[in-house]
Amino acid sequence: MAITRNISATYRGPGRVIRRLLELGQREDRALAYLMASCALVFIAQLPRLAREAHLTGQDLNMLMGASLLAWIFVAPLLFYVIAFAAHGIGRLLRGQGTSYGARLALFWALLASSPLILLHGLIAGFIGPGIGLQTVGLVWFVVFMWFWIGGSIAQERAA
Repeated sequence: MAITRNISATYRGPGRVIRRLLELGQREDRALAYLMASCALVFIAQLPRLAREAHLTGQDLNMLMGASLLAWIFVAPLLFYVIAFAAHGIGRLLRGQGTSYGARLALFWALLASSPLILLHGLIAGFIGPGIGLQTVGLVWFVVFMWFWIGGSIAQERAA
């Protein structure tokens, strides 16, 4: 199934999508591709906010973009691997039957599937700026991300 169809299907049931992705077999390259695509989308979502910040404060936009690129493309993937490892450990403590790969897939897919909301958040941060709209979209993104991650994690812990 196409990634865009899987993303829209995740909004209807994250557990089903994770089980379907796990049925495709354990492919670390696929999980890494989901993570890197997610991090690239988050970086792209930051660009309108960075441009606004550079314009309002007089900072160099290239410096801001370089720092954001370093953070999202090189540092964040390592942190997400650590978070997935910790989530797998928690799953094992709760007597889950999932794999470390399943824990990584659930986290990375949750980030990728919630990326449309991240992009909306970036647009609001860049064009409207701080305010209730930005906070609302940020909260909606966080709730949706946690729903996807927890739903996917439960499904992968039961699937194995």
